[in-house]
Amino acid sequence: MGAVRMLVAGEQGLVVEFGNAIDPAVNARVHRLARALAARGLEGVLETVPTYRSLLVLFDPLVLTRERLASEVERLLAAPEAGEASGAGRNTVELPVLYGGEFGPDLDFVARHNGLSAEEVVAIHSSSAYLVYMLGFTPGFPYLGGMSSRLATPRLSSPRGKVPSGSVGIAGSQAGVYPLESPGGWRLIGRTPLRLFDMDAERPFLLAPGDVVRFRPVDEEEYWAYLQVEEIRAFERRGR
Repeated sequence: MGAVRMLVAGEQGLVVEFGNAIDPAVNARVHRLARALAARGLEGVLETVPTYRSLLVLFDPLVLTRERLASEVERLLAAPEAGEASGAGRNTVELPVLYGGEFGPDLDFVARHNGLSAEEVVAIHSSSAYLVYMLGFTPGFPYLGGMSSRLATPRLSSPRGKVPSGSVGIAGSQAGVYPLESPGGWRLIGRTPLRLFDMDAERPFLLAPGDVVRFRPVDEEEYWAYLQVEEIRAFERRGR
């Protein structure tokens, strides 16, 4: 295990840094500490925000001192980890995806860039299990690790002004999904009809850091059927 650093982040933040690389083992340590802090139920801890390699702990300094928090973190880090499976706390979420065409305008580019056919890109992309390292950029946007290096493709040189919600993209060696319509420079290869973020839902975010995502190719008929169900559910939630 690498050394752990604790850094000050303003008056209410403590950053616990586990390394300097995007690595599943490092990220697992981040999520393990987040779960341990949640289980500890320490008064004054307001929120934990996991990233690739660190955990931001936000706290109320009127209730909890930084020194006490750092001491509790050190104690949790020193606790035995034996018996906790590497996949503990993870959920697997399947996302149906309609690849190519207007839903994935960059699919052919990704194929040409990597010397593959569009069908091979879809097969490779949908055969992997992706780890949600963290959420960021827009509410619920998952940064996914685990994509095959055979699909690595650079971002657009100039970002699009509007990327439709649900768009599945590639940037370098990572994959991601746009939960909301927004600007973006990732290469778009498909779109999911599922809502990754719905502020009216009891659980606004479909995915959480530490989850595992699998993509399943669907045809247009199945895509529109999923989308119709999602819209009905969203309408019902707004009417509550």
